[in-house]
Amino acid sequence: MTTNRLLLRTTRDGGVWTVVLLVAALVSTAGQILFPALLGKTLDAALTEGGVGGWTAGCAAAVGAMVLADALFERAGGIAAARGTARLRRSMLPPLLSWTAAGRHARTATGDSVSRLVGATGEAGGVAAVLVRAALAAVPAVGSVVALWLIDPRLAGTFLLGFPAVVLLLRAFTRRISDVSGRYLETQGRLATGLLEALAGRRTIAAAGTAEHEVRRVLRALPELGRLGRATWQAQTQVAGRSAVITPLLELAVLSVAGFALAAGRITVGEMLAAAQYVAIGSGLGMTTMLLGRLARARAAAERVRGFLEQPVMAYGDRAPEPGPGRLELRGVRVAVGGRTVLDGVDLTVPGGTCLAVVGRSGSGKTLLAAVAGRLTDPDAGTVLLDGVPLRQLDRPGLRGAVGHAFARPVLFGGTLGDAIARGTGAAAPGAPDTGTVLAARAADADGFVRRLPDGYLTPLPTAALSGGEVQRLGLARAFAHSGRLLVLDDATSSLDTVTEHRVATVITEGLKDRTRIVVAHRATTAARADTVAWLDGGRVRRVGPHRELWRTEPEYRRVFGAPASEVRS
Repeated sequence: MTTNRLLLRTTRDGGVWTVVLLVAALVSTAGQILFPALLGKTLDAALTEGGVGGWTAGCAAAVGAMVLADALFERAGGIAAARGTARLRRSMLPPLLSWTAAGRHARTATGDSVSRLVGATGEAGGVAAVLVRAALAAVPAVGSVVALWLIDPRLAGTFLLGFPAVVLLLRAFTRRISDVSGRYLETQGRLATGLLEALAGRRTIAAAGTAEHEVRRVLRALPELGRLGRATWQAQTQVAGRSAVITPLLELAVLSVAGFALAAGRITVGEMLAAAQYVAIGSGLGMTTMLLGRLARARAAAERVRGFLEQPVMAYGDRAPEPGPGRLELRGVRVAVGGRTVLDGVDLTVPGGTCLAVVGRSGSGKTLLAAVAGRLTDPDAGTVLLDGVPLRQLDRPGLRGAVGHAFARPVLFGGTLGDAIARGTGAAAPGAPDTGTVLAARAADADGFVRRLPDGYLTPLPTAALSGGEVQRLGLARAFAHSGRLLVLDDATSSLDTVTEHRVATVITEGLKDRTRIVVAHRATTAARADTVAWLDGGRVRRVGPHRELWRTEPEYRRVFGAPASEVRS
């Protein structure tokens, strides 16, 4: 989708209010063109007939129509902008929340994403009013030329001689403001990224005493933002200054010709007054400049939104999972990150109901394999199957209902601690916890510390002071509450103390035998409890077998856990 098509679609999203905008703008423009002629007729009637009669009523009607039309335009513009902005934000949420790459491709930074979702959509969402005004921007100029021609063709000819200067001025302004607007929004996104990064790491910053350095880092983009902001005002000031020269010169030229025409009796005093106003309307750059500036900002914002919408969103199939124990197969899986192949030709079969520990040095692709196994990302080549059905072919409810996840640094959602655990079932539970929630918390060794809180499971999540290990246990409880046949645990016990890790690991290896478990393991004790170990090395599965056998026969395997090559354990 091109930027222009995105803007047009956003305009259509205003629905009937976009039509109201167009009608109101047409009425206002018509009144703007008719009013000078009516005013001129009123003056002529007063001078020649001694009364103004119906012409005054016509002037009043034109003014009233313009006022009402402008008021209606503002209301319709606000509603259309709200609808367009809401539609853009809803469109951006799927690519924003869909984890389709698992770090494989450079995705937009969080701060810049927020900037696009909030700022850019607001700017682009209000494009309906701008486009309607811009589409009719030439009508007053054309109407002025026609009116001048009807008064006296010489007046129209004089005006047209100087009009190219107005067009060239507007063209130069449009080019400059478009470039500046795009760079301003990009710089604003970089500033937001730095700010969110600093807020996320404020405890580390405080502990390291580097607050001043971080302030300078966050504000590094501020001078550029200020420079671009000044450039915007400079462009507007320059066009205003030049129009302040061009417009009076045009008025002087047309009024000079009108003066001779008045002296020759070809036009009346009222027509001369109307001609002066038509020149001002036709050559006035104030409104046109404002519209061009807003249109340039809307287009720059739409370009940023479009770039986000074009990011890949995971596509799901239309098949439901076949009945089965959760047998997982990876056939010839290859995944590249930043041009470097991390997983290369991985073939792996995990029988249903077994626990597989994935072991390897840092950078060996363990987390990426876990993401592929649960289809948080798709491989560049190869196939992943669950009970004989490729994951790509499964529909969203079927896939997400069949696969549960737990992570090293889980993010909790929900209103209360109980709700955060219950989200593993795919549904919110803001009230008292059900039996399943409590059992999942007990399995993750979280029930004890939750019950010690004053409100227990009803403790509001934002007010709960939780340690890293407690957050990780709640993340595990959320995964245990999931009823799927495959459970993927990506280093999900790394923050637990030895005693707690032992309890939870016992549950994972012995208490969840109704599910297939993929456990990314960094501890030898975790690998030892698994049924089988898949040892990743250099992007490939080097060996698959029980931990005891690998430890006994493979010195390099022992080094993965930091053990000396000569140490042998059984």
